[in-house]
Amino acid sequence: MVDTDVRLGLSGSDLAIRDRTFKNDLARVDESSLTPDNCAEFKALAEAGLAGEVVLGKRFRDQDFLTVRKDRIVDILTTLRDDADCDYRLVSDIFGVDLLGFDREPRFEVIYSLYSLSTNRRIVIKAQVDEDEAAIDTVSDVWPAANWPEREIFDLFGIHFKGHPDLRRILMPDDWVGHPLRKDYPLGGEEVEFSHNVRGREENLPG
Repeated sequence: MVDTDVRLGLSGSDLAIRDRTFKNDLARVDESSLTPDNCAEFKALAEAGLAGEVVLGKRFRDQDFLTVRKDRIVDILTTLRDDADCDYRLVSDIFGVDLLGFDREPRFEVIYSLYSLSTNRRIVIKAQVDEDEAAIDTVSDVWPAANWPEREIFDLFGIHFKGHPDLRRILMPDDWVGHPLRKDYPLGGEEVEFSHNVRGREENLPG
């Protein structure tokens, strides 16, 4: 099989430069910290009495990230939706992350990608979720569109969304055991059915 980088025409020196650039980018993640003075969203949360819920605020490549505690996630996201300077009326995506193996706690994050149609700004909110209590409040009352992505996270990561109006599996069968996107989920699969192996089974069927 031809290596993807070879097919893209990348030489050894190209790969070395790309690898070095990537590592430098990672090293720069901590260069720019967010505060209420340089981040409108952080300021809105501070004015709403929610600054203490912000664990970490970073700006990387002109994208702002706020890591928050999960306990008041509804208040946090409602503030970002309703504040005139933020006006995040659209939740572009909600997804889960399993940080197992990264030597970080807590293990899970629920990530909300928000977009403001009036300011053309985006922000990413990361809510920390413990493994021992893998649950967080639903934000389906903040944005009705959150309903299905929360079900997907529940299905694939096993994170429970408290107060969700219809929390059940959305991709896996109802009787499926486990949550396939957890990093400790056992790898495996079912035999792919072709004519040669299906035919043998059909011939052995009774009657």
